[in-house]
Amino acid sequence: MTLTLERAPASNSAPERDRSRARLSHLVLLGGTCLTAALFVLGGWERRWIADDGLTVLRTVRNLLAGNGPVFNAGERVEVNTSTAWTYLLAFCTELTGARMEYVAVGVALTLSAAAVVFAMLGTARLWGRSRLLFPAGILVYIAVPPARDYATSGLESSLVICWLAVLWWGLTRWCRAARPGAAGVLALAFVAGLAPLIRPELTVIGAASLLVICGAATPGTALRPWAFRSLIVAAAGLAPVAHQVWRMGYYALPYPNTAVAKDASGAKWRQGLLYLWDFTGPYRLWVPLLLLGAAGLILVYSARTGDGKARVESAPAGVRPAELLRGVRRRLRGPGAVVSVMVAGSILLTGYEIRVGGDFMHGRMLLPALFCALLPVAALPGTILVAQADSIGDGDRRTRLGRTRFATIALRATLIGTIGWASLAAGVTAIDTPNRITAAGIADERGYYIRTTGRAHPIRAEDYLGYPRIRAMLRDIANTPGGGLLVNTPVWTWQVIPPAADPPAPHTVYFINLGMISMNTPLHVRVLDPMGLAYPLAAHSFRFPDARIGHDKNLDTDWVIADSGAADRYPALPDYIGEDWVTRIHTALTCPETRDLLASTRAPLTRDRFLRNLTHAFDYAAYRIDRVPEHELARCALPDPIPPAYQR
Repeated sequence: MTLTLERAPASNSAPERDRSRARLSHLVLLGGTCLTAALFVLGGWERRWIADDGLTVLRTVRNLLAGNGPVFNAGERVEVNTSTAWTYLLAFCTELTGARMEYVAVGVALTLSAAAVVFAMLGTARLWGRSRLLFPAGILVYIAVPPARDYATSGLESSLVICWLAVLWWGLTRWCRAARPGAAGVLALAFVAGLAPLIRPELTVIGAASLLVICGAATPGTALRPWAFRSLIVAAAGLAPVAHQVWRMGYYALPYPNTAVAKDASGAKWRQGLLYLWDFTGPYRLWVPLLLLGAAGLILVYSARTGDGKARVESAPAGVRPAELLRGVRRRLRGPGAVVSVMVAGSILLTGYEIRVGGDFMHGRMLLPALFCALLPVAALPGTILVAQADSIGDGDRRTRLGRTRFATIALRATLIGTIGWASLAAGVTAIDTPNRITAAGIADERGYYIRTTGRAHPIRAEDYLGYPRIRAMLRDIANTPGGGLLVNTPVWTWQVIPPAADPPAPHTVYFINLGMISMNTPLHVRVLDPMGLAYPLAAHSFRFPDARIGHDKNLDTDWVIADSGAADRYPALPDYIGEDWVTRIHTALTCPETRDLLASTRAPLTRDRFLRNLTHAFDYAAYRIDRVPEHELARCALPDPIPPAYQR
């Protein structure tokens, strides 16, 4: 019996040890993933809210479910929401559950946030090997940053963005690690990558880079020729975005969402963008974990290349055939290095784009996708370096290799400890502590601002924003003017109702900057416009002020909406602070043929001819601009000044 007990471990100890190690690795990965996802959901729930911009999204969802189409104001085809997928996802979930859409938005966002953590961890586990003990690392950095938890809800598409990035990452790592990926899996991965412009337009750079890698490494595994299989990949990727792009250009008369026109997304504000980057990274000392995790990633890459002597980069032998060289390129494109490069390069490009356009007025929000991309390859890290030992190496080389392995293992463990320590400190940092939660550069702690102004710890429902006295006054004035009218804000921050000239009663129109809280507290027949142009094409196509607050650098005067609403015949009695000469000139300026065609592109009935004209002129409409000074606009359009020189002031 003694001999039996001694021999059994000798023959079975290695396989049993491997099985035990694999079970332990799976349990650690499962536990770390569940714990991190739970922490993120709890953090998001603790900071739950819906921003004014989030309520703006829900106004479109209301119109969509009411049968008015994906528009902000019924009868005017304007795409106010940047994320097409987020709009339709909320509409679908609201219709499916029948729940109040504010709560649906919060629930869907938290679910997607948890899913993003799960797919990020699983993807990184495939990258480094699921048989190793992997612990949360980079993903802890992301959830520790307060804006990440702020925008885990907010009613905006941030949670959908990181979930898409995580799913794409998971799909790419499965694809690169598979011995021979199936055709169906490759096409499904291409379809996910192709969704990028529907999630957010700027994510196209990551989706396109992923498709280039997939197509370059594509080997069908079927009877299809390589070119035919690549054609299928392109078709699978382009099916949804191309179909929607054609529909968008014909329906909205723009090649991209109206928000890009309103905010001049192609413009450059480098200085403001650098301020925005520092505003995000400075308060949390974000470079500390990024440097630690970057160094840890390099250690893992180095150990993978030199650890077993099989993965070293070797030069190609002389006289190599082109076919063999091509196969080598394909192998590299379907390798972990290419997949990691897609995410790291995508992070750099997204960061550069946000710096160029000036960032945003919401603290950290627009840099969160770039941060998430950069952290995906190190979302989880092993606690040890495992290096296969070759029998042929000498004792001196073996000692050197073991010494390097111990040093690398110590460095990895120090990185994990340092990351956890940083996360515990950064999670409680308040980046913007001014009384109104807005910095001198115009960047706001948006959640803190609305908590302060509404007096509610979690402003989620539309009526939570009735804490704004101005919104309550607006509802009162609408109720007191059943004949309709145009509500404009006066210089002393009260409402002026300009009634229509005659019956029948006209629907109310409200002209103010806070689209969300106004539109979600009013019926759908109330037209809500804004001077920045998010929902008002005329304002969107004006020039922006170069030194104004980022995201709020267009402001079309009230005179324009009065003239556009029919000042000459419907609103003869103008407020004292409105210049009648300006309104008269603007009314004439609006007769400019190009301006009339622009307005007709969104207001005229959507006939077949109108759709085709919108489709073919979408880029021209996107580039068209008006001058907010009526005299300049008259000169630009070569129109006569309706005010005689003798009466000009």
